[in-house]
Amino acid sequence: MDMFKQISLITNSGANEVADTLNTVIEFLQQRNIGIELDECCARIARSKDLPVASADKLGANSDLAIAIGGDGTMLKAAHLVCGHGIPLLGINRGHLGFLADIPADSFQQHLDEILKGHYAEDERFLLYCEVHRDENLTCVKYAFNDVVVQKWDVAKLIELYTYVDGTFVHRQRSDGMIVSSPTGSTAYALSGGGPILYPTLDALVLVPICPHSLTNRPIVIKGNSRVEIVVSSDDVHHAQLTCDGDIAMELESGDRVIVEKKNQTIRLIHPANHDHFSILRAKLRWG
Repeated sequence: MDMFKQISLITNSGANEVADTLNTVIEFLQQRNIGIELDECCARIARSKDLPVASADKLGANSDLAIAIGGDGTMLKAAHLVCGHGIPLLGINRGHLGFLADIPADSFQQHLDEILKGHYAEDERFLLYCEVHRDENLTCVKYAFNDVVVQKWDVAKLIELYTYVDGTFVHRQRSDGMIVSSPTGSTAYALSGGGPILYPTLDALVLVPICPHSLTNRPIVIKGNSRVEIVVSSDDVHHAQLTCDGDIAMELESGDRVIVEKKNQTIRLIHPANHDHFSILRAKLRWG
């Protein structure tokens, strides 16, 4: 008997290969009499036009499972959509690297059949909570699954940042910016910036300076329940910005305080039963 009775399908691409996989997944689930709801992007490319479509704020509210079809960007979108509903999430990979979306599209039927029977591995990942304070006023609240980034934009100048952890001063740096990453995000932008790979279930954060002027500014791993504060001290306004999971949240000004800490919600990721994180690292990063 299938464990999941109602499944939400999510994508953020209209590419032909994504549409082909989506429609095959829909047929697969319909043959098993599993309820289906689509996000608005799926609805545009699904052949069947009589399936329920949920808005972003309602998606997953009545489902047992969410399936994201695409790459890791689609998984990030799905994590934001379903994190408030406590349902597990799995990814069918139609993207490039596929650290998060780890079920191959060409063999999803076999994997999904086992998962629906309850044969799967599951792990919990935490999200990041971010606030921006300007002149003692709260101006922005955002969440991130991978990372929160303070960075320069549009100019070749470095920006100056002061970093604090739990109220204790860490350093002043001139750089292209700072990445605050969850373990999940340690294989994303933080890795490109020279940060370490954190095992995904670790209770830790990593701070990664982006192209620091001083070569002695190195990535730092801190405990997961730390409160990170980054203060923008550059005089050049409108040349720094905040991004969360790659989406621009707002432009930053001198004196803005960016607070990042663990969000009090987790994402439950579903994997095939033989899931091995090190095997994924070997394959995706082409290790020997």
